[in-house]
Amino acid sequence: MNLNSKISLSVNSETEFLKSVILGIPNDIGSIPKVEECFDPSSIYHVENNSYPTAIDISKEMINFLEVLNKYNVKVLRPENIPNLNQVFARDLGFVLQDTFLISNIIENRANEIPAIQDILFQISSNKVLKIDSKAKIEGGDVTILKDHVFIGASNPTDFNKYKVARTNFEAVDFIKNNFPNKKVIGFELFKSDNDKNENTLHLDCCFQPVSNDLAIIAPDSFKNKRDVAFLEELIGKSNLFYLSKEEKNSMYSNIFSISPNVVISDSRFSRLNSWLKQKDILVEEINYSEISKMGGLFRCSTLPLIRE
Repeated sequence: MNLNSKISLSVNSETEFLKSVILGIPNDIGSIPKVEECFDPSSIYHVENNSYPTAIDISKEMINFLEVLNKYNVKVLRPENIPNLNQVFARDLGFVLQDTFLISNIIENRANEIPAIQDILFQISSNKVLKIDSKAKIEGGDVTILKDHVFIGASNPTDFNKYKVARTNFEAVDFIKNNFPNKKVIGFELFKSDNDKNENTLHLDCCFQPVSNDLAIIAPDSFKNKRDVAFLEELIGKSNLFYLSKEEKNSMYSNIFSISPNVVISDSRFSRLNSWLKQKDILVEEINYSEISKMGGLFRCSTLPLIRE
């Protein structure tokens, strides 16, 4: 990797043409974790039910994902492999806003994943890499861009201190507001549960996702404050929203990934959503990602876009 060349970052939406992305790796995820080693309820459920995915199955699904990205000539960068560490979900390690890479303050259980992208960060001008304040906790899955808005899934102090799955606080919302004054930054509180995967919304991208230029997917029951749902309905338009049932939300239907305004990667199991997307003249690249989903994430969780144009 040529460390002398610099990457010119550009991400101003979730849906513009993808040019470069970090894709997580399945190389060396280690053994099946013990329940006490899990930090999300979906993983706990599958460990307890002896259905946690194998490294072989995870690798097959990520290879299929990579093949679709290659099909559209996306430049794919990968983290450095760290032995016995699950590095599938690259999204949470950081995120790009405009031309700046923000390094997340993720939970301690996952802190060892950050050094694995250091070689990539060295390719970005140092004045375009921003380390978030230590008191501001955030993961990339909680950050969604929609035109001039930045939406952040955030937990109030009580929930943040109570739940292991509460990964982003309102100090992070304030940090983003202060550093990106040209953006309308809004925090949305989501329902959390450390033990019940069906009552938990791990990140904002597990209940809300822009699609194309004017469409979005939403799971209204995941939002603690109904005024936030009403705000999104007014902003986007009810007729432009795909409303998820609770079962669809629990299967993470919103965690698809856009390659362009007219091309998305979705799970082949998501028949109702995929039909709706096709009716909206969006090409759907369907992949089976069911094994990886058992670890609490899907396509968006596996990716960290660096350049969209």
